[in-house]
Amino acid sequence: MTPFTDLTGQAVSLPVANVDTDQIIPARFLRKPRSDGYNHFLFHDAKLEQPDFPLNHTAPAILVTGANFGCGSSREGAVYALVDAGIRCVIASSFGDIFAGNARKNGLLALVLPEAQVARIHAMLPGTVTIDLPAQRLHLPDQSVIAFEIDPFQKRCLVEGLDEIGSTLTHQADIAAFRRKDEAARPWATPA
Repeated sequence: MTPFTDLTGQAVSLPVANVDTDQIIPARFLRKPRSDGYNHFLFHDAKLEQPDFPLNHTAPAILVTGANFGCGSSREGAVYALVDAGIRCVIASSFGDIFAGNARKNGLLALVLPEAQVARIHAMLPGTVTIDLPAQRLHLPDQSVIAFEIDPFQKRCLVEGLDEIGSTLTHQADIAAFRRKDEAARPWATPA
């Protein structure tokens, strides 16, 4: 994954609650190979049905949305579509649990802020926002700064560009040492 440290980019407001994964990427597009990119399918139906849909006019790096974003069916393709479209962060007061897990595994920051702060950010957009992940600071268009909390493991994985396998591989020396010690203590358990 691409490491996520600092991000400065266009932020767009989508003040809609309960945006489900089928709205983010309709199921009919999930049979397409990921190598073709899912960015063309991001909010496909909304873009066609709503000429003033916010993502029709810009390609933001940050999406600020309503509560419970990414609810609905388990669909990693929803995260793929956002990432393939260049969105590195979604800010909301809450996320669907599976969506948030998929986001973490694919380098997308699902940033949870209190609803009042999210509403305040909506009022400033569109605009340029900077996220300083190591310092856990969000710099807003009005020059104000919001501190945010993030799970330390999630932060480490994003900053270092690690998925779960990559994180495990950072312990390779410890794993090898354990294996050597275990093989010496229990030689009968080691496959020939």
